[in-house]
Amino acid sequence: MSELERQSYQTRDGAVVWTAATERWGFPQVVVKELGEVSAACGAFEWMALGYLALSSILILLFAENLVHPVRLIAVQAGVAMLILILCRVESSAAERTHWLCESFSYRFWHFWRHWYPHLFFLFCFEEMGRLVHLRNPGWEDAKLIAFDHWLTGVNPSLWLEQFTHPALTEFMQFAYFTYFVYLLILGGILYHQRDFASYWAVMTYSASGYVAGYVIAALFPVQSPWFTLAGQWHGDLVGGPFTALINLIEKYGRVHGAAFPSQHVAGATAALLGAWRHCRWLFWVFLPFVACMCVSTVYVRNHYLADVLGGLVTGTLGYFVGGWVMARYRAVGESRMALPEPQAPRKYSKTTSLSSL
Repeated sequence: MSELERQSYQTRDGAVVWTAATERWGFPQVVVKELGEVSAACGAFEWMALGYLALSSILILLFAENLVHPVRLIAVQAGVAMLILILCRVESSAAERTHWLCESFSYRFWHFWRHWYPHLFFLFCFEEMGRLVHLRNPGWEDAKLIAFDHWLTGVNPSLWLEQFTHPALTEFMQFAYFTYFVYLLILGGILYHQRDFASYWAVMTYSASGYVAGYVIAALFPVQSPWFTLAGQWHGDLVGGPFTALINLIEKYGRVHGAAFPSQHVAGATAALLGAWRHCRWLFWVFLPFVACMCVSTVYVRNHYLADVLGGLVTGTLGYFVGGWVMARYRAVGESRMALPEPQAPRKYSKTTSLSSL
């Protein structure tokens, strides 16, 4: 019987009488207690994610006149925040009921989703940018980035690269572009398999920090990308093989009109690359050439300006350092166990072991 249950019994002439917890504690106290447990279940990543949802909701309120259905957007933000809190609380409760001798299916299920939901959160935030891109400015700022690219290189990189297009090169570039989707999955999967959950959440927090910076910039500085701005100026479509077809399919159903600056592809890849450097050094050297090719591919496949790539490198690097600072000051995860305790080997005592050492 828990302490709360014991306090809910009263002895009256030798009889035990049950008193509801809400009657003895009061409903407000129960709510405060539950909120405290939910808060304790959250870690550094959750506070980063919830902070972004709160900030974006405030921006939606401030610029509501520029948006379609702002109340609906805020309601969706609140729903996502509630799902995150519920998931953390349920996983924490499952961990408390689990012993290392028997990891229940329930615990494994909630433990998995507690650690892998960040990927879905990043996807939600990116897709939402299609509705927030004109939060402050109803127009587009592409002309400024085109001018910057021309000042830096003397050409328009997206148009200039067209002279090198070839089906084989296009297929390679589309493959390089696709690798963005697997960097965080591979690094996270390795750390999760190793049960190094502190490092796992550190990598997620690096990514969240970089993405948050990029999302806020994209909402305040709308850029739609060369794919839209320079449409009609190329001499033909990019022709390739299966990866080209796969990317075309993904972008057909998931392309966001806007949010090109800074490049979230580059920011996410940079955060994952730096996370590999810190937590899985051999993987850094595997990732490095692919990330370099991916940065070039974003311009080749006409999705980004060179300025977008540079901006992504900056926000991704910034995310690594800010995320590291956050992880140094907050728990990797909440007070639920990051990993089930391993069985301890029995202590061995020699004949010379003194009583004071026991």
